[in-house]
Amino acid sequence: MRVNVGQAKTDLSKLLARVEAGEDVEIARDGVPVARLVRIDPSPGPGARFLAARGSLAGRISIAEDFEFTDAEIDELLDEST
Repeated sequence: MRVNVGQAKTDLSKLLARVEAGEDVEIARDGVPVARLVRIDPSPGPGARFLAARGSLAGRISIAEDFEFTDAEIDELLDEST
């Protein structure tokens, strides 16, 4: 699709919606194309790499049985600190 500069200024939101739908839009000045609006693939957000690796360490990491304190052990630690 090709539009002139004036139309692009007036209808920018509509043109962006068309671009988001996958259509390329050329902007022309006096009938000569000077720019092209094209869809940009969104870059992965923070944590995308982490989420993509989900489960990749399954079976390779183990946590000891005594990793966490029991409620009684926590109470004992708190009693000792007062």
